Amino acid sequence: MKRIAALLLCWFVSVASAQLPAALTGLVSSADEGAMEGVLVSAKMTGSTITITVVSDREGRYGFPAAKLRPGRYALRIRAAGYDLDGPGEVELAAGKTVALELKLRKTTDLAAQLSNGEWLVSMPGTDRQKGLLLACVGCHTIERIVRSTHNADAFVSTVLPRMQGYVNQSIPQHPQLRRAERLMEERGDQRVQVYRSTAEYLSTINLGQSSKWSYSLKTLPRPTGRATRVIYTEYDLPRETISPHDVIVDAEGIAWYSSFGEQNLGRLDPKTGKVTEFPIAETKPGFPTGLLGLRTDRDGNLWLGNMYQAKIVRFDRRTQAFTTWKLPPERDIDAAQVNMVSPQASHVDGKVWSQNNGFAGVHRLDPATGKIETWEPFRSAPKGEPHNIYDVIPDSQNNAWFTDFRQRHIGRIDAKSGELKLFEVPTPASAPRRGMMDARDRLWFGEYRGDRIGMLDTRSGQFREWPVSPRWSAPYDVAIDRNEEAWTGSMITDRVTRLDTRTGSAVDYLLPHSTNIRRVFVDSSTTPVTFWVGSNHGASIVKLEPLD
Repeated sequence: MKRIAALLLCWFVSVASAQLPAALTGLVSSADEGAMEGVLVSAKMTGSTITITVVSDREGRYGFPAAKLRPGRYALRIRAAGYDLDGPGEVELAAGKTVALELKLRKTTDLAAQLSNGEWLVSMPGTDRQKGLLLACVGCHTIERIVRSTHNADAFVSTVLPRMQGYVNQSIPQHPQLRRAERLMEERGDQRVQVYRSTAEYLSTINLGQSSKWSYSLKTLPRPTGRATRVIYTEYDLPRETISPHDVIVDAEGIAWYSSFGEQNLGRLDPKTGKVTEFPIAETKPGFPTGLLGLRTDRDGNLWLGNMYQAKIVRFDRRTQAFTTWKLPPERDIDAAQVNMVSPQASHVDGKVWSQNNGFAGVHRLDPATGKIETWEPFRSAPKGEPHNIYDVIPDSQNNAWFTDFRQRHIGRIDAKSGELKLFEVPTPASAPRRGMMDARDRLWFGEYRGDRIGMLDTRSGQFREWPVSPRWSAPYDVAIDRNEEAWTGSMITDRVTRLDTRTGSAVDYLLPHSTNIRRVFVDSSTTPVTFWVGSNHGASIVKLEPLD
């Protein structure tokens, strides 16, 4: 019966898709494979900032709905690991006409340039522990930069690794920013050398320092198949390559808002026109790194942000377009202070807003009416040298705070009334719970970055559930649950978005049109089907994913 139901679903989707008027359609094929399923075909009109992408089906057919492409000249590109487009890659579309265009692909001459971070990890030799070190690198740049380098172990130890350690996490090659804690770096320099040495020796075995070719074969992940091909992507370019959209959320009017990871701007994107408006936020700690991370809304629709090393909580009133900011108390506003997440989702309960501090594994609670900020340090009594990183803070329906410990496997709870602290252990060891959301049933959904899993804690019963995310090295950053009990997550490693049916355990993996450093994920459950949004943190763009079933 399940097989019959699945076949009927495929038939209905095929019929529905066939009934949509097409502006551009055709067959994707190559001499090596013939008709090719799972090839992403992208079209961008000359002068436009919007790119539309579709995926070829099991017969190799692709089609762009007429509603998605206006008349004009379009540049075409494809994504299919191991292949390049053979031809000029341009087409002219006229109003009311369907253009049939066959796309021929040829074997690429530079497979390395096409590999995702995940494919590099799958390809290279090494233990899980050695490869796991690279998960800390992909926040700023790709693994390709490392494997194409020619440094030997000594060069990595003396120059490269200390320099990398000096950059803040919101750095990208186009906009690097240095940490202010240089003195601390110098004081622990000898200790760091020992850590650098083992890392350096491994990195020197996987790059081009000893040969002009890699000592291992390059492997690719399978192309999309089945339901993963029934999708349309819309990508919106942002005005500058230095804009790193970290969090993207969509309001009730369909407007997309984003936090700029390395710059002092809140951004607004109108998906209907592609117009981008930026709202600058003043610096309050000159000389410290700039940038914003968490972006969330309260019940009234105000936007709240964490201003990271500027060490302040920010609120934006969408009606007046005015910012209000709160600085940390002087004793908490140390050089390493880093306010990443601000969580006002349940502030209507008692008027309080939660945030965290990455500078010393702290949790803050702000009373906006008085400006008073309370602070908890859940791991202050932890053994010396035991690392903890409170990454996300998420309130439940009573505005109790739940937080993730990214360096360990803990989920913590702070009682809003008593201040009592309680810790829960995620079943998978060293899973690194990162970011997530609380649903209407007070279930906490979160990504297990080093566990390759989607996790859920029922905060009322204290029970965990976990679902594996494939392939290996998916490293889920965040999780969003939709109205259909499907959990969505994205990977900054594999460029794939996973859609998990939590009732059956079945999953669909959508490949994004190009390398996309995924962070915060957002699902708009007001559309049918639901719509997935994410920022391309290294690509200065925002991506919308519309599944067709």
